[in-house]
Amino acid sequence: MGATTPSVTMGRIILFEEKNFQGRSYECSSDCSDIHLHMSRCSSCRVENGCFVLYDRSNFIGNQVFLKKGEYPDLARLGSVTGVGAVALDTVRSCRLIPMHRGQFRVKIYELENFGGQMQELLEDCESLQDRLYMSDCQSCTVLEGHWLLFEQPNFRGRVIYVKPGEHRSLRESGLSGVSKISSIKRIMDVC
Repeated sequence: MGATTPSVTMGRIILFEEKNFQGRSYECSSDCSDIHLHMSRCSSCRVENGCFVLYDRSNFIGNQVFLKKGEYPDLARLGSVTGVGAVALDTVRSCRLIPMHRGQFRVKIYELENFGGQMQELLEDCESLQDRLYMSDCQSCTVLEGHWLLFEQPNFRGRVIYVKPGEHRSLRESGLSGVSKISSIKRIMDVC
């Protein structure tokens, strides 16, 4: 056969009700669509292995924050700590484990929803869609290989959208509020 598996799933996050890793905790090694089934709130967390995306709404929608291995004692003050997709979450309702990808990265980005307008294919990070590709926005994409983070501001700043392999006809439908456009794109590498 000789087939290789391009993605390996290994991760563990411990969510805590209170800041500074206090109160009840919930350990998760996979996706969790509704954290409130296990605990009343989530104010801090510790990523023991892998990378995760936390969402402020159930079912993996809403504002998102990307976390790699490390300790996060106050999710409401996350912006000053992470620097990557750094926005604070007042509440955490769901979390998604990002499978580690080993292999090529490839994404097709489109200026308009439903794969319309100008199209560009990327194999690596892009700090500024405007400066490098002369694209003013990205409203849909097709992830062919790997996992990607799309940022609202250049240089991987501002609110973030996680996209996995597959078609994403409308990035606005991810539940983000107030995101005006996508300005930079980054691969999620296996160094998480």
